[in-house]
Amino acid sequence: MVQILDFEKEIFALENQIRELVSLSNMYDSVGDITHEIAKLTKKLRRMKHDVFSNLNGWEMTLVARHPDRPYTLDYIKYIFTDFFELNGDRHGGFGPSIVAGLAKLDQQTVMVIGHQKGRDTAEKIRRNFGMSQPAGYRKSLRLMKMAEKFQIPVITFIDTPGAYPGVNAEEKGQSEAIARNMYEMAGLRVPIIVTVAGEGGSGGALAIGVGDRILMLQHSIYSVISPEGCASILWGDNKKVAQAARALCLTSKELWKLNMIDEVVREPLGGAHRDHKRSARLLKKALKSNLKRVMSNSIDELIAKRYEKFRSMGEFTDGD
Repeated sequence: MVQILDFEKEIFALENQIRELVSLSNMYDSVGDITHEIAKLTKKLRRMKHDVFSNLNGWEMTLVARHPDRPYTLDYIKYIFTDFFELNGDRHGGFGPSIVAGLAKLDQQTVMVIGHQKGRDTAEKIRRNFGMSQPAGYRKSLRLMKMAEKFQIPVITFIDTPGAYPGVNAEEKGQSEAIARNMYEMAGLRVPIIVTVAGEGGSGGALAIGVGDRILMLQHSIYSVISPEGCASILWGDNKKVAQAARALCLTSKELWKLNMIDEVVREPLGGAHRDHKRSARLLKKALKSNLKRVMSNSIDELIAKRYEKFRSMGEFTDGD
């Protein structure tokens, strides 16, 4: 069943109206020629989609980023890459199903693909832990990144998680150490790294696979230190103030690009990636190829130096005096 967000209701109503008119024109000759009316409504629909999705606030953007029909890592792997061969295990007895990873081809270039996977149906969501990884998932990611480094294979990551799993069991197994270790190792990894925030970029769970040479962000995704719900609860003791929290967090792609926290905003199909997986993948593939070509033109030493400066410069401020 399609989930319709509140601000999409008028869009869906107009789409249904167009479908009904098309159906009538195909079924009954007595209706006459209504192609002009259909074309007029189609133009109105495009304008409506553009107006709605160009003016989403932070909380509305959060709802789009979390939409259950939004493409996940495995969807992008299906449409962007070929010859994907999944690799599992952290070599410490862990499996890490919340993160999928493996070797693939981006056209003719072999790459290591790593990304969060939330799951579609209830059974898969539970198995994937709703995209919230245990330490095993991050240690698996690091193992495969080091493998990529050994064979000089570029790394491409997809971020889409509410955050790392915060359970006691995860903490006992070294959740914070696993995240910190990944960030440390990625900073000096001697291969190109392209990071894409594809949906939710939540806190340390995102950062654990988020250190790279180029940080891309899909147009209607979010990237933040905490969820709007968590922020509202901590700052105001009222989780109903999520819209206010989302605004304060500056978590949208447009805001983060202005703050130089990301390198490129990747356009989504009109109406959001959840409405057209294939087109979204085509747009993202184009961005991945151009950015990978760009970073591979640098020597490894230059790449690491630039990567270091990129993250050192984040959060800089100047004294008002």
